[in-house]
Amino acid sequence: MARENKPGEEFDTVFSANDSVELSSHHDYDGSHARIFKIIVIGDSNVGKTCLTYRFCGGTFLKNPEATIGVDFRERTVELDGERIKLQIWDTAGQERFRKSMVEHYYRSVHAVIFVYDVTSRLSFESIPEWIEECTRHSVGPLVPRIMVGNKCDLRERREVPTSAAQCLADRYNFPLFETSAKDPAEKEHVDSIFLTLAYRLKSHKPLRLKQLGESSIGHLGSQREPEATSCQC
Repeated sequence: MARENKPGEEFDTVFSANDSVELSSHHDYDGSHARIFKIIVIGDSNVGKTCLTYRFCGGTFLKNPEATIGVDFRERTVELDGERIKLQIWDTAGQERFRKSMVEHYYRSVHAVIFVYDVTSRLSFESIPEWIEECTRHSVGPLVPRIMVGNKCDLRERREVPTSAAQCLADRYNFPLFETSAKDPAEKEHVDSIFLTLAYRLKSHKPLRLKQLGESSIGHLGSQREPEATSCQC
């Protein structure tokens, strides 16, 4: 089940039946003619960031993923209303010890941010304000689109974060909220809609040419996390 923002908000429509949407893996198009946008996926370790990006870019669930060390880079080209949009998705390690050397490079020229928490981990949810603050510290502008995603909704009996609490926090920051499962094949379209929501928003932005990176490109990021974690007190 994917939960989206309330009707009337800017992100309410992900895409409509009248929109032309074609999806592909990154090698299906000549990317030199596509506009390129950088999306970063951040959150605590073990919340499923890698599995979410793999589900969107590869179409399958990544079984037994190894912990990301530094940055894992993936890309996918989508065609929206006849225009090619290349999404460069940067998946970062959640562990602080792996985030010590290239954080400025990671946040530089970012076009959109996805904050991910695990619905079965209250601590990962309570860390979201810290990740939001990290974006602010590294000069991610207020106009950069942001989305909050609760992953692992297939583990219903282990849920620790009620949808109401998540919606409260999302409303506090004026973020769209999605709840989904990277593991559940039935949720693939919902995972796609997270990234397509951003793609449609970014489609109206000016073109940007980023340096092309290989699929195996990995960097090491660093940032000092503040120790305090807060939760919504609605």
